[in-house]
Amino acid sequence: MHGWAISQRIQQITRDVVQVPQGSLYPALHRLERRGWIAASWDVSTKNRRAKYYRLTATGKKHLDRETVDWQRLVVAVGRVLKTC
Repeated sequence: MHGWAISQRIQQITRDVVQVPQGSLYPALHRLERRGWIAASWDVSTKNRRAKYYRLTATGKKHLDRETVDWQRLVVAVGRVLKTC
């Protein structure tokens, strides 16, 4: 997906709970690209405009898997704390 589509998809999936402004999205995408977690290529969008498309790399997938496990562990821990309140 290109950057704007990624932002829209996040908003759609989260039912408007998470909105990623362009000023945050593009610097994050550039950091991910520098780290080798995503790769980018230029193409033409469905609106016939030049756009930079991003895809997850194999290294990025491995990192995402590790982060997902860590996130799930944190969610469980926070849930335990909230149950004691």
